[in-house]
Parts: sequence; structure tokens; C-alpha cells
Amino acid sequence: MSRNLMAILRGVTPSEVVALGEQLLQEGIHQIEVPLNSPKALESIARLHKALGDRAFIGAGTVLSVADAKAVYAHGGEFIVSPNCNSDVIKVTKDLGMMSYPGVLTPTECFAALNSGADILKLFPAFLLGVNGFKAIQAVLPDHVGCYAVGGIASDDFAHWRRAGIAGFGLASNLYSPGDSPEKIASKAKVLVDAWDDTL
Repeated sequence: MSRNLMAILRGVTPSEVVALGEQLLQEGIHQIEVPLNSPKALESIARLHKALGDRAFIGAGTVLSVADAKAVYAHGGEFIVSPNCNSDVIKVTKDLGMMSYPGVLTPTECFAALNSGADILKLFPAFLLGVNGFKAIQAVLPDHVGCYAVGGIASDDFAHWRRAGIAGFGLASNLYSPGDSPEKIASKAKVLVDAWDDTL
């Protein structure tokens, strides 16, 4: 089953990232983001690509520049997530054949991102927008546009957001904190995956 759940492993290190990635796959989460403000993030992306690239969708978060996007591509990344809407980053991401998930919060930012070639809109921080805010924005977006809610969304909130039409979720501190063992991330992942499956 394909689930639109993106694991955000902020703070992960290269020595642990493959074991954590393997555990995520076992629990049913196949989208793995390594934020670039993690220790040796590019090395972690390269290790994930080598070990899990045929089974997982691997990319980078907190990508703030064109140079960063190019570096992610060179290390095997397949998608770029940003906390902001930077048209230059979006365009180079698409030029390199990667998926683009820019951060947006307003209709103006949404359409600027889409006009630059974004694939999925990352609503961030989603807790500030809320479900009602998302509904208002969704009403003016093209039907084919998917949005991920990221930031402050708990598993108990999934059903409410899904009923409103959200396409997926980014899972950060509710899934992983630096130092978590594979067993701990498995326990957290199971709760989140079950919550997602309950919305289907």
C-alpha cells in the first residue's frame, strides 16, 4: 500500500540512518526526508540511496539554495522539500528531474510555487493554517494539486485533515527525535500508519 506519509529525520546521523530507514519501510513508510541541517546530511542521503533506493523515495528537507538542491541530486536525492517558496530552487529541482515540495502558507505563495513548477505544496506550519484555512485555500487551487500538512499535526488530527482533502502529511517530532532507536521509531511509526489507514 502506498501511503502519503513522509518521514522527516531531522538530526539523524549517517551511522544510524540506514537502520532507521529499514525500520520505516517495514512499518509502511516509504518517503524519507533528511533535512540538510542534520549532521552530514548529504552523506546520510547517499547511504539511504545506496541501501534503500530501490524500495524508498529519498530526498532532502530544509533546502534553501540552488547549490543545496544540486548537491542533493549529486548524492542520490529524488525530491526537494523547503520551508519556503524559492522559485529558483523549485526550477532547478525540476530541471534535475526531482520532485519539488516547497513550503507555502498563503494563496499567493501557493500560486507562485505552482507557477515555478512545484509538484506538491507543503503547508507549513500547518497548525497555524488549520483545517479551515486549508479548506479556504484548497477552494481556489486547481483540482490536480496535492498538499501535504507539515508542522504540529498529530495522528489524532489525520482524519479531520483527510476529510478536508489533504493529500499527505510530513512526520517530524511525532515520528523521530535525535537518538531514537529503530525500535522506538517503529513504535511511533505504527501509530501514525494505523491512523492513516483508518482514514481510508
